[in-house]
Amino acid sequence: MKSFNRARFILLTAVLFVLGLTFSVASAADAKRPVFMAHFMPWHQTPEVSGYWGYHWTMNHFDPEKTDSTGRREIASHYYPLTGPYDSRDEDILEYQILLMKLSGIDGVMVDWYGMEDFADYAALNESTQALFGMIKKAGLLFSIVYEDQTVKHMVEKGHIVKSAALDHGKAVMRYMQDNWFAEDAYLKLDGRPVLLTFGPQYFMNSSDWASMFSGLPVTPLFFTLDNRLSPAAAGAYPWPPMSRSNAAGLLTQAALSDYLNQFYQKAAAWDFLVTSAFPGFNDIYKEAGVSQGYGLLDSENGATFQSTLQRALSRDPDVIQLVTWNDYGEGTIIEPTREFGYQYLEIVQDFRRSDVDSLFPFKTVDLFVPARILELRRTGANDPFIQSALDRVFDRIVSGNRDGMNAGMDSLSASGCGGAGLGVLPGVFLLSQVYPNPFNPSARFYYHIADASPVTISVFDDSGCLIKVLVDGTTTAGCYSAEWNAAGAPSGLYVIRMTSGKRTVTQKCVKVK
Repeated sequence: MKSFNRARFILLTAVLFVLGLTFSVASAADAKRPVFMAHFMPWHQTPEVSGYWGYHWTMNHFDPEKTDSTGRREIASHYYPLTGPYDSRDEDILEYQILLMKLSGIDGVMVDWYGMEDFADYAALNESTQALFGMIKKAGLLFSIVYEDQTVKHMVEKGHIVKSAALDHGKAVMRYMQDNWFAEDAYLKLDGRPVLLTFGPQYFMNSSDWASMFSGLPVTPLFFTLDNRLSPAAAGAYPWPPMSRSNAAGLLTQAALSDYLNQFYQKAAAWDFLVTSAFPGFNDIYKEAGVSQGYGLLDSENGATFQSTLQRALSRDPDVIQLVTWNDYGEGTIIEPTREFGYQYLEIVQDFRRSDVDSLFPFKTVDLFVPARILELRRTGANDPFIQSALDRVFDRIVSGNRDGMNAGMDSLSASGCGGAGLGVLPGVFLLSQVYPNPFNPSARFYYHIADASPVTISVFDDSGCLIKVLVDGTTTAGCYSAEWNAAGAPSGLYVIRMTSGKRTVTQKCVKVK
């Protein structure tokens, strides 16, 4: 029945596309919305929490103790988190990340998991995973595992496990997940079965190996492998940025990406369950770190890559959409807020969630700024029980979907801010939000943030590049502001809002309709 419904959905979407009509997933009869899950890396350490800088911030090459004139630490990434490099066991950071997911419409995490063995840093990463799942459950979100079976290969190669005992180790891993997670209400399930992905397989290459590992479990996991289905043990597969298809110049073109996704979704049409993926780009640091020659570049195209892969993922009527990734800084596939992209990717997720999946989704673009303010107050007010108690109440209101209560709680802590969000100055952030509503008539609102006092110009242009109106022009102090464009009298069509300050420019597109 699931395969028939998916085929019918795809056919209907194609017909509507040919007719030039717009189709909303939320409006389809009996449509069940997909689950949005962020692929999450729990592998970061800092001296303040763990006592050392972890490998994924250094790659044994970079030194985070070195900072530049802006305060940016030297880390193993082309991109920089708005919070600065963090520890995956820091409860305040976990709260910040989980609240961002809740506010953007992400339903949970798929955690890249190395197992529970006391080998290399696997045990430490498992502790971070446990801490993350605790916060996930507190927020009423979901979690699942993406098992890295390459860990078994590494343990065999280093003599930690003898090759003849590898399968028994795999069975122990499955029992561990069963005993600790699979039966949890918060664990992601489809058709009553826990969803389990593997990044590969890279060691257990035969379907019979996985069938043997699953044999002792009360419920067989719904299993998905990378790129290609390992049948019959796997119910399906999931796509990933296909960097092996990069050209001689090291660039994965949009055409090559499209070919890969077309081929993947064509073979996936026959499966009863579907996990799709969306990704913002790919730009690894491995060559600079001396780890490898690198895998190439998938350009973000200022958010267009994420927008298009998410649109394609959603159009396939999936059970799960995997967002690749929340925070793999080494490979540059990050959707959490960074200095380079601001909140752009979470704005896109939120817009899809509200416009194409769930019209009743309560949160708006400006709400994405709230977790940063909460994080700031958690730290600056660490010894103030009043502030901590007030923040706990804001947390509860966010997870219950009470937007008005959230804003009232933040207003009680800070009268300043953007749109009632209680936002302070975010270091390094130069941000222009998406307009809301979009499409609009006659007025569109948006928010913008600058990190230092500087001349700012915000202008509206039509699709031919002609200047329509200047909305802001002058020196503005650091902070977050709201603005509105009343387009009464302007013809329907596509417009571009452009914010410029010095050499920095950012744009957002919007559409006026009659």
